[in-house]
Amino acid sequence: MGVKLYGHPMSSCTVRVMACLYEKGVEFELVPVNMFAGEQKMPDFLAKNPFGKIPVLEDGDLTIFESRAITEYISKKYHAPATDDLLRSDSPEESIAVRVWVEVESHHFQPAMSPIIFQHFVAPLQGKAPDQAIIDDHLAKLAGVLDVYEARLGKTKYLAGDFFSLADLHHFPYMFYLMKTPWAAAVTDRPRVKAWWEGMCGREAFKKVAEGMKFEK
Repeated sequence: MGVKLYGHPMSSCTVRVMACLYEKGVEFELVPVNMFAGEQKMPDFLAKNPFGKIPVLEDGDLTIFESRAITEYISKKYHAPATDDLLRSDSPEESIAVRVWVEVESHHFQPAMSPIIFQHFVAPLQGKAPDQAIIDDHLAKLAGVLDVYEARLGKTKYLAGDFFSLADLHHFPYMFYLMKTPWAAAVTDRPRVKAWWEGMCGREAFKKVAEGMKFEK
């Protein structure tokens, strides 16, 4: 049956999974879900994810939703030669470091970043004016998070250690979009964060997903 990913290439959560699939060399079919038409709320899709959100992964008879759970599954199952162990499974110390920084991305980075990207890119597509007060509030929160990253990246090349992992990969979608906004200085003013970001941008998996990351209906 092969691997199918239901989502949209401009969706940050979908991109997170696509990047992981490319990193692990997994062939997959992207099944487009039109979010603006509400296809994710239709009965056929709700049978796959009762919360009505993308993405959803189908791998044979297995159906998974929640993007971070999907990337963990992909990283555990697929071991193509010459691909990185994104979970650092052979080392308890390294694997827990990956887990810690995956949690940081989920609970600190994304909550600060998501409203900025929504207001700047998505609100206009919905016919709404961006709320600058919301953007400014979350830019301040993001600055605090990136200050922590700047200090961390003074000790290790990547967030979990001197190795690329899911902890880094999960940041790619929102970082990519932030760099397309007027507030890219949040990254470029922090030399270690900037170097970390530029290193991720050079990865082939990210180059592939970036091609489709355009906010449009």
